[in-house]
Amino acid sequence: MLKYPLILIHGTGAKDNTLFWGRIPKLLKELGINVFYGYTDAWGSIEDNAKLLQLRIEDIIHKTGAEKINLIAHSKGGIDARFLISTLQYGQKIASLTTISTPHHGTLIADYFLNNRTFQSSPAKRILPVLVKIFGDNNPNIYNVINELSINYMESFNQNNLNDPLVYYNSYASAMASKKDDFLYSWTYQYLIKNAGENDGLVPVKSAVWGDKFQLLTDSSRGISHGEITDIKRRKIGAFDIPEIYRKITDDLSKNGF
Repeated sequence: MLKYPLILIHGTGAKDNTLFWGRIPKLLKELGINVFYGYTDAWGSIEDNAKLLQLRIEDIIHKTGAEKINLIAHSKGGIDARFLISTLQYGQKIASLTTISTPHHGTLIADYFLNNRTFQSSPAKRILPVLVKIFGDNNPNIYNVINELSINYMESFNQNNLNDPLVYYNSYASAMASKKDDFLYSWTYQYLIKNAGENDGLVPVKSAVWGDKFQLLTDSSRGISHGEITDIKRRKIGAFDIPEIYRKITDDLSKNGF
């Protein structure tokens, strides 16, 4: 069992609920782990979401009396958490950060949309900001978020957000074996395979590598897409039972004293 409470942090276009995290929270709670959600925004900027995490952590520490918190973050949530730790200097209150399918080095999918005429057209810039308001964010900004996931932006971000030696960093990534694994990501998977190599449909595997330990989750017959790694489909994916992946992650954290 973990020594410190655990916060699950979602990525872009998601909200904290049982639909997104599937069966994972239930399993972790059955293991005796004190599990919380980050309650960040679906389309909030890195800085805005990091500040929401800051408030959340202070509340959890106050309620539980814990000295530190473990973070498991999916996709952009890992970048939000790194900003919290480094720029907001919260390393002394964070025991570990585990990132899953996080584009630490950016993703060409973001660059594609930044250079896409339709996405950058006046109608799109009027419609898309209105559509993302359905997520109920405090301050949604879809264009800013896409820019923050670009290759160049993340290169600068990494230079300004070095790892804190007080925090244990480890990372995981999944990869699709073919475009047929998940129809939702079939086009983006093919685009990335051609231009960035192995990927989960949104994030290249090489971009997700970060910290003291990295593990790739895939097999030759059936890979795991960017969305499937959060157990959103609530079923076994190929050879993987997704909640068991999170069990193993927390087991490793426990063995390391976190």
